[in-house]
Amino acid sequence: MKFVLEVDVDAWRPAEETAGELGRILRYWGGNLNHYALKPGDGSAVYDSQHQEVGRWRIVEADGS
Repeated sequence: MKFVLEVDVDAWRPAEETAGELGRILRYWGGNLNHYALKPGDGSAVYDSQHQEVGRWRIVEADGS
């Protein structure tokens, strides 16, 4: 299986802010994954620090389906 994380990064944000926000998202979901079975079909929306949906993560079969 594969863990897929897609996050839209706002082009207007300074690089330092973008890197910090992405780091926060990765830390949050890294700590939150233990609440999921992590089997194909599992996933969730990803939110930034302003509670705006900025992407999704999901578990898929190794072939991508």
